[in-house]
Amino acid sequence: MRRCLPFLLLLLSACSTPVRENVKTTFQSSQPWRPSIDVRADAVMVYGVNGTLEERINSWQERGYETHFMTGIAWGGYQDYFTGAWDGKTHLDEGQVNAWGDTLWHGKMVPYIVPTENYLKYFKEQIIKRVIDAGVDHIFLEEPEFWKAAGYSDAFKREWEAYYGTPWRPQHESPEATYLTSKLKYQLYYRALDEAFTYAKEYGRSLGRDIKCYVPTHSLINYTQWQIVSPEASLASLESVDGYIAQVWTGTSRVLNYYNGIRKERVFETAFLEYGCMASMTAPTGRALWFLTDPIEDGVRDWEDYKRNYQATFTAQLQYPQVADYEIMPWPARIYEKLYPVRPGSAEKSRIPADYATMMQVMTHSLQQMPKENAQPSHYSVLMANSLMFQRDSTLSDFFGLAMPLLKRGQRVGMVHIENLMHKNALEGVGVMLMTYSNMKPLDPEAHKYLADWVRRGGKLLYCGTDSDPYQQVQEWWNTGDNHYAAPADHLFEQMGINAGAPAGIYPYGKGTVCVLRQDPETFVKQADGEKTLLDALESLKETFRPTNRLYLERGPYRIVAVMDEVAGEPFTMEGCFIDLYDPALPVYHQKTVLPGQQALFYDVTRAGKAPQILAAASRAYDETRGKSKFFYTCKGPAGTWNATRILLPAPPKTVLVNGEASSATWDDASKTCFLRFPNQPDGVQVEIDW
Repeated sequence: MRRCLPFLLLLLSACSTPVRENVKTTFQSSQPWRPSIDVRADAVMVYGVNGTLEERINSWQERGYETHFMTGIAWGGYQDYFTGAWDGKTHLDEGQVNAWGDTLWHGKMVPYIVPTENYLKYFKEQIIKRVIDAGVDHIFLEEPEFWKAAGYSDAFKREWEAYYGTPWRPQHESPEATYLTSKLKYQLYYRALDEAFTYAKEYGRSLGRDIKCYVPTHSLINYTQWQIVSPEASLASLESVDGYIAQVWTGTSRVLNYYNGIRKERVFETAFLEYGCMASMTAPTGRALWFLTDPIEDGVRDWEDYKRNYQATFTAQLQYPQVADYEIMPWPARIYEKLYPVRPGSAEKSRIPADYATMMQVMTHSLQQMPKENAQPSHYSVLMANSLMFQRDSTLSDFFGLAMPLLKRGQRVGMVHIENLMHKNALEGVGVMLMTYSNMKPLDPEAHKYLADWVRRGGKLLYCGTDSDPYQQVQEWWNTGDNHYAAPADHLFEQMGINAGAPAGIYPYGKGTVCVLRQDPETFVKQADGEKTLLDALESLKETFRPTNRLYLERGPYRIVAVMDEVAGEPFTMEGCFIDLYDPALPVYHQKTVLPGQQALFYDVTRAGKAPQILAAASRAYDETRGKSKFFYTCKGPAGTWNATRILLPAPPKTVLVNGEASSATWDDASKTCFLRFPNQPDGVQVEIDW
């Protein structure tokens, strides 16, 4: 029988849910609320518009969640459009089709879509309007994706003729046809999002409401690797776009890449660059940005693999202190309820291990507390462009050739998107810009004026490339009309008084310097010790830095570290008084070593402030109340999981009550913390501690 708690009578209801002014944590779910997936984020993005949309929204609202909406723009449960139920005409011919005449499917009767004007009319009337009428004011249209292999359907051919005014050309016939095909795919989804979001905002205003519109999207790095075309950075020019979700997770970050002549997975390094790519894409515009991690992934692996790589991607996202809003997970039903192999090569399957679920929920609690701080500008930045997706380079070795040698040596390599150069602060803090046109091309000449002016004012530009790839000759601005440049780099060089086709060497311009390397950057990573050429070139620019094999960052009380392998360096030893947050037992250490190839997340107890307070927990706390010698709170978490909590107290606890019953607690005198463990409950567990 539950013991009475007189102390409770002085408190607010333990089951009350606070009103949230800002959404710091969110997740997406196509399911209605149920106890096993009650992950206690600020908001839920209710996914899809099937017949239960309103009921699903209500089920989450009744549990205190702010409700948003998410669906795909390039695919989704839009069978009524394709089968003719909407307008009496079938539209399966508007699916994306490859050269063999095969439709590219996302699911049963769910093709990847060529976003025609008719489809957009349907999408606005049947999807956007219904969602707004259901009371949703935040709309997320995810993954505007056009596959590189597609471009052969009649619908796409019609779009080609309307856009270019010429007969359609199959992309496989030439590099130029490939480039122009990709450019059109990019434009089609730019138009699609512009029309959908503009309609959403106008319809919302007609109802006296302010509709916010966001794009959850993979990074430019991943889309290039996976051979997908998407508008990416160009969306920042649309007034209708309020922000993004950076869809980075194990599945995107485990794509093989080269370093030191070896092609393999480098999950932490790739994730770090992916998150950086998304952060730099939005930074000059001030748009909202959430970082996503996924405790599993789309591919079937095992729980050990999922946990190891979740830890790598989670550490990577925390390396960007300017971002402090998070999608804590997608699809909690898949994470908590589906069966996966228990270990590599095992036929035995299980639901998520209890320790992993606890650790994952500690991560959620950490994200809810994670402070937002100013980031130091990246001294070394790599120039990016959406046209990376237009060429065929799934290894992206020219990009990694510029970024990986510096990242492996502990340099926080940044990125600058050429589409953002017109923004005032796009190049703020950049000391050295590394760039190549081997794997991308500038879509307009204006960018070169900004780059040249930056060099003139003291910037150092390292241009690497032979300018010999076949895409240099595509029909574009640098070789049409009054322009007759053999390569777009020649136009850039002209802005700085450098001759076309300039040989390798150092060229001063104003207060700055240009270093030209006539070598494609892929050689820096595809060849053993190939990076020496790049490092020597930086030295010629009088760039010296102290190489290290780790990235270390402090964010409030959190200590985030990743130790790189494949380079010279020692393990990292953390000293002090801290909690290991990647260990579900939340142990307190005074010294711990992180080996090369590993990552760690610590909570520095010395930075915690005054007791009593929860430092780490596998749940979310509500109604925290502190008395003279008493601490009370209610915590909530998914059913079927275990809560682990470490609490800072002024003195060892005399009594600990969990739902009115006496409970044991472990005391650590050095840190002045106690550790509790008990089952989570979505309806709340009441904890009362006396000391």
